Amino acid sequence: MTWSERLTELNIVLPKVVAPLASYVPAVQTGNLVYTSGQLPILGGELTVHGKVSEGAEGVVRPGEATEAARIAALNALAAIDGLVGIDSIKRIVKVVGYVASAPGFTGQPQVINGASNLLGEIFGEAGSHARAAVGVAELPLGAPVEVELIVEV
Repeated sequence: MTWSERLTELNIVLPKVVAPLASYVPAVQTGNLVYTSGQLPILGGELTVHGKVSEGAEGVVRPGEATEAARIAALNALAAIDGLVGIDSIKRIVKVVGYVASAPGFTGQPQVINGASNLLGEIFGEAGSHARAAVGVAELPLGAPVEVELIVEV
């Protein structure tokens, strides 16, 4: 089964590649590796959720919302790869780097980035097992709660 067929089986449609917000490209290939630029949870040209992630304060992004945002950001990263080399050329996911805009005291970054990691596992199975970093940061572009980048082997 190809990865395209797997996406269809899971009823997952890759979004259109998100246009860069500044001077960069969505993905680059060097040798047998593709690196994506950091991807935000953008759908239809709009950020799906804004703000810092926190468990207690009002007016912030809850961890569950941020986990879903990480999933969307990972889909955008896959779309960038698909646009460059085609999704079916992926041999394995090598590394995921996730950034979480964190309110003071929030330490659940690994659980938030599981939104991206679990999606990759659903799609790629064992080939989706990867190294990972989940980093808390003060701010992200456009006020996004998460940003995800991928390195894949093709």
